[in-house]
Formats: sequence, structure tokens, C-alpha cells
Amino acid sequence: MRGILATGTVVLVILGIGNHLWWLAAVALLYLYATHGRGSPGTTPPGAAPGTPPDNYRAYRERRDRQARWERRYRRERPFEARRQEREQTR
Repeated sequence: MRGILATGTVVLVILGIGNHLWWLAAVALLYLYATHGRGSPGTTPPGAAPGTPPDNYRAYRERRDRQARWERRYRRERPFEARRQEREQTR
């Protein structure tokens, strides 16, 4: 990823010799990578150490279990629709 970013930035800077909009594109590319790229400070939730489960894991498990219960109930109450959906997903 860093190699692609470096190559893209160099290409945009070289293109920027004739047109300054390419310079702005290079700066925008670096800014987006710095704010949203891999290893940016905003990737871990606040208050959570890297490698530890987030604080809202219990809420996630509850949502996941609720969804699984709903899907089992749907399959039980509507077997033909459920089979058709499973068939369409495997295609």
C-alpha cells in the first residue's frame, strides 16, 4: 500500500510541473492516507488498547444472536421462501 501511495504521489508531482492541480491532487492523496489509511491513529476505538476486544462487544453479541434467532424463526415459519433464498445465494 505504501509503495502504491509513494508511486502515485511521485506521478502526481511530476504531472504537477505543468499543471498545479496535480500538486493539489498529490496533497489530497497524502492527506486521505494520513487520516484514513492503515495505521492511522483513528483506527482503534477511543479507550481501547490495540488487540483487546472493544467495550461494546456485548452489544455486538446481542445483535448477532438476535439476528440469528430471527433468521431461524424465518426459516421455520417460511420454509419455501427460505429455501428459495438459499438457492439464490449459492448461484
